[in-house]
Amino acid sequence: LVLFVLDRKIPPDMVASLDNVRGLTLAMSSSAFIGSSFVIKKVGLKKAGDNGVRAGSSGGFSYLYEPLWWLGMITMILGEIANFAAYAFAPAVLVTPLGALSIIFSAVLAHFVLKENLHMFGVVGCILCVVGSIGIVLHAPKERKIDSMKEIWHLATQPGFIVYSCVAVACVLFLIFWVVERSGHRLMLVYIAICSLMGSLTVISVKAVAIALKLSFSGSNQFIYVQTWFFIVVVTICCLVQLNYLNKALDSFNTAVVSPVYYVMFTILTIVANMIMYKDWASQTATQIATQLCGFVTIVAGTFLLHKTRDMGNPPPPDQVCLEEARECAPRSMNSSS
Repeated sequence: LVLFVLDRKIPPDMVASLDNVRGLTLAMSSSAFIGSSFVIKKVGLKKAGDNGVRAGSSGGFSYLYEPLWWLGMITMILGEIANFAAYAFAPAVLVTPLGALSIIFSAVLAHFVLKENLHMFGVVGCILCVVGSIGIVLHAPKERKIDSMKEIWHLATQPGFIVYSCVAVACVLFLIFWVVERSGHRLMLVYIAICSLMGSLTVISVKAVAIALKLSFSGSNQFIYVQTWFFIVVVTICCLVQLNYLNKALDSFNTAVVSPVYYVMFTILTIVANMIMYKDWASQTATQIATQLCGFVTIVAGTFLLHKTRDMGNPPPPDQVCLEEARECAPRSMNSSS
């Protein structure tokens, strides 16, 4: 602002760093909104369950009449919008790993609002996620300056990214039409691989659409190009496939295992795809790249620790208590009848 008032020309590298700051702010805001939305929705679900039918029961849709649940949904939508906008300003290698911060926000809020104990392992997990995020932020590459959708299309039609896209789509089709029918219900990685491969293409397309919106708001309409609408169609298809198989994974396997494994595989493939297409790391030194990788590994460790120990010290839910009591009573009833 001071530079603008003094009518001084801002150097190109400073503009790039300002874009990174904007992207970082939006990414952290997204994590705060999304992490808070889980807690707000859970409070709404509890209130709805006290006054009507629980969401986990048959016909349990009373939460739709609960204002807190809708507030949680609005908060989540705001978080997703902020995450979408972050890709227009900062590289995916900065934005995507910061999604783990939403776990910290939800864990801390759950500790104070829902009275769910945040034990020592949870605190260590939060610290690891913060330390890893700081390492990535401090050594993140600068956003590539793009002036039109034609430039994005040129990057997307380079041989390296075409090969990656073809391999990703071929793997997804093979997994869907061959592996899922035979062993998908027994192998968690099948569903997660489909979600992660499609997710990497989703992020590439989301970034393209976000940049198109950013340029359009700046006065250069990018929606006159067919390429922009092509990326919108890709986003829609990839999101539908991704959500479908993520729901299958969550329904068939333990959420405490699915969430961190999906985060790791999705983030790795997304960074690889962006590195191939946008060449985010082309201007970085080996030390900077190694520091970012260490930061990512630290976040992964913190995420696994938070997920694997999140229920430690908390009382089991009522449904689980009833199930355990039924299992204990069954042998007794068999013995008494005999």
